[in-house]
Amino acid sequence: MADLSRLPGPNADFWDWQLDSACRGLDSDIFYHPDGERGSARERRVSTAKAICAACPVMAQCRAHALKTKEPYGVWGGLGEEDREVIYAQQASQSRLTS
Repeated sequence: MADLSRLPGPNADFWDWQLDSACRGLDSDIFYHPDGERGSARERRVSTAKAICAACPVMAQCRAHALKTKEPYGVWGGLGEEDREVIYAQQASQSRLTS
């Protein structure tokens, strides 16, 4: 589950970047897997979502949001669930090294 305490709040200024997103108005099924999706079907869907993200003018803001709130599901800012898990693990490892 996303860490809701990290969300910036209801102020529209924090969310306006979403108005310019390439995914706006698209079917969310492109970005979120249905129950039981595996293998090549999942890989195709994630690749399609990442291609949409690659052309998105707000990809950096989307990615930053997903990493800050630890979004557990979907493709955000060109990063899939597994991509974010790798980043979270790297962050945890770096944190342990600097502590």
